[in-house]
Amino acid sequence: MTDLAPVTRALISVSDKTGLIDLGRALADRGVEILSTGGTARALREAGLAVRDVAEVTGFPEMMDGRVKTLHPMVHGGLLALRDNPEHLAAMKTHGIGAIDLLVVNLYPFEETVARGADYETCVENIDIGGPAMIRAAAKNHGFVNVVVDVEDYAPLLAELDAQNGHTTLAFRQRLAQIAYARTAAYDAAVSTWLAEAIGTPAPRRRAFAGSLAQVLRYGENPHQTAAFYVDGSNRPGVATARQVQGKELSYNNINDTDAAFELVSEFAPDDGPACAIIKHANPCGVARGATLLEAYKAAFDCDRTSAFGGIIALNQPLDGATAEEIAGIFTEVVIAPGADADALRVFGSRKNLRLLLTEGLADPAEAGRMIKQVAGGYLVQDKDTGQLSADDLRIVSKRAPSDAELSDMLFAWKVAKHVKSNAIVYVKDGATVGVGAGQMSRVDSCRIAARKARDMAEALGLPAPLTQGSVVASDAFFPFADGLLTAAEAGATAVIQPGGSMRDDEVIAAADAAGLAMVLTGQRHFRH
Repeated sequence: MTDLAPVTRALISVSDKTGLIDLGRALADRGVEILSTGGTARALREAGLAVRDVAEVTGFPEMMDGRVKTLHPMVHGGLLALRDNPEHLAAMKTHGIGAIDLLVVNLYPFEETVARGADYETCVENIDIGGPAMIRAAAKNHGFVNVVVDVEDYAPLLAELDAQNGHTTLAFRQRLAQIAYARTAAYDAAVSTWLAEAIGTPAPRRRAFAGSLAQVLRYGENPHQTAAFYVDGSNRPGVATARQVQGKELSYNNINDTDAAFELVSEFAPDDGPACAIIKHANPCGVARGATLLEAYKAAFDCDRTSAFGGIIALNQPLDGATAEEIAGIFTEVVIAPGADADALRVFGSRKNLRLLLTEGLADPAEAGRMIKQVAGGYLVQDKDTGQLSADDLRIVSKRAPSDAELSDMLFAWKVAKHVKSNAIVYVKDGATVGVGAGQMSRVDSCRIAARKARDMAEALGLPAPLTQGSVVASDAFFPFADGLLTAAEAGATAVIQPGGSMRDDEVIAAADAAGLAMVLTGQRHFRH
């Protein structure tokens, strides 16, 4: 292994032709011989560059629809030979193997093929074999060989060649090798994950996860923690795919909270009317629908104005100027929406620190996906909570049936409760949350906290009574005892939506009847830890 290694011969075989011609010209200008294959060789020749076919080097034509072209000792010997090993050099001389100092390969577009919904056979044909084999060989021999797998590394490669007079340093080659192994690992992860899903294996013996670096973060949840943001390449609208129009760089906590906000507001389709969700520390502190976005925002804000300060706001429709003016009245960390009109952009433009993200669409709450959580020594993997309910799914168990208005608020509260940390209690009135209790060890404590917050807001707004009077209440899991239910009734709730399933369901239902409450069971819970 040496520090400075010359680059005199390169093999280029790329699926993504971005920057190919400029790279080829730059290498040729530096006296580098270029070997290539198929479409890459054709593109380089059409640009007037001298290229030697790999088939000429190996003595074998490309065959089997291109499946076999680089899997040959003339290629892999040139990549793997140790330049300071006399036996390797002797073998190269005996068999006429020329050294390959630079490999430029990007792989068949397997991930893109899967993303566009291609059939099984097409996906299989887009699994690259020769590319990963060459990449791994070149990366292993980074003591002498450079391997480039990303277009963004073309410019650094050329800069290194200029700085080192046609050579590269070991440190540079090591960085390229690390990037290369990460790429093949991510590629194999994508293939194995797709195949497990295609053959119906929900819990494969081994599972690999991969992501591409989107942002190195200033720190994690706290300043003493390092952090970075990686994306998985999916096209799901949200914080990972949004366009940041303005504002400071997103932090770790911003990204986490913005994701929570947008996933929640996406529960409300634009056709159902404007909706707004305000998030603080991954929990909603206000969610509402309204005739306009402005009305929805005001109603959400009035649920808990104290917590909303410095929060994250998510909207299910494009932001308009009037709503932007109202939002700008308090300190807000991030606003995320499907779009924004010119008036809104003008209003926010004078508040440079406010981060505005535009997604060009809502996330689909019914879209399947996985959630991954690291624990000591391993990972927990589960399906996303895509549970959806309609009025027809509810079972009325109380003597009194809910009114149409109560039923509407129940379904609204249920959607919100799905996004509140357990134990979750959500009071809703007229399409807006009026009290949220989150993350408590006791469900009755969540009931009390939500009711107390409602009382505090009533006092702050000068209302004669808390808005929980005449509200409905949603619980993300069953009431193990009647005490939580009775606390909600004391707060003024008139109807309850909960999963049911407790050994004391009969006791809880009897308590609801005694209090004159309407109660429906969902048969579905929404724990969120």
